[in-house]
Amino acid sequence: MTKLTHTLTKQEQLNFLITNRIPRRWLTQFMGWYSAIENPILTKTSIALWQLFSEDLKLKDAKKQKFKSLQECFTRELKKGLRPVDADKNLVTSPCDAIIGACGNIEGTRIFQAKGFPYELSDLIPDFHLNKKHRNGKFITLRLKSSMYHRFHAPITCSVQKVNYISGDTWNVNPVALKRVENLFCKNERAVIELKTDDPNSSITLVPVAAILVACMKFNFLPKPLDIKYKGPNYIHCNARFKKGDEMGYFQHGSTIILFATANYEFCEGIENGQRVNMGQALMSGHNTQSNEQD
Repeated sequence: MTKLTHTLTKQEQLNFLITNRIPRRWLTQFMGWYSAIENPILTKTSIALWQLFSEDLKLKDAKKQKFKSLQECFTRELKKGLRPVDADKNLVTSPCDAIIGACGNIEGTRIFQAKGFPYELSDLIPDFHLNKKHRNGKFITLRLKSSMYHRFHAPITCSVQKVNYISGDTWNVNPVALKRVENLFCKNERAVIELKTDDPNSSITLVPVAAILVACMKFNFLPKPLDIKYKGPNYIHCNARFKKGDEMGYFQHGSTIILFATANYEFCEGIENGQRVNMGQALMSGHNTQSNEQD
């Protein structure tokens, strides 16, 4: 084990012990309040402390360099051109910057959040029709570190007709937690978003999963953010259309997006556990180029 890997592992173990041994809901609500405070001194100090623990925080890539609040820094936009989207219509691209936590074939309806820790697709997505579509398909777990770009984008040209919001806990989703807490993703607050195309034989579904310090998912096509204070309906109907690469929304902190695909897709070369990927980078091939292409 290299010195860097050992250091990162120690940091993640400490992070797990701290964030999962105190009231998660209280800490999440506090962080939401704190990060929204607009105070230049407090914001500058908070970002400086954040940079001490996140050497890969690249604010020079941000569209603007000064932030009113810590939340504005978390949800920052990037300079134009820094995340080119692979234009090949045969490819599904990454919806976000991330570390690949796990990827592979869905064994019937069984998926692995970490080695030796399986969960059932129906426990994560309570939708019979989607479970049937993704049976024996593919999955990839994309973990957004707190230092990463927090916005997520359409991986294919598609439409979204509804969002299924599932309230839940706010467990930490770092690798240490995933090896200790069974069915973790199925316990946490999450949203299920089927990306509609005109191809009945192919399907892509995104499941953004909230976590401690996050618990807020803002979708550009919905009027209200989805968080632990949300009291509206679980099924939220909409009529949103996206070209590949269009922004869909953002997290207020690091979190996870799990992408599910039908069995006709194949992973691109180099897509494997532990790999860093950027938004717009090719993840899978086999997308039907005739499906729902919009002008």
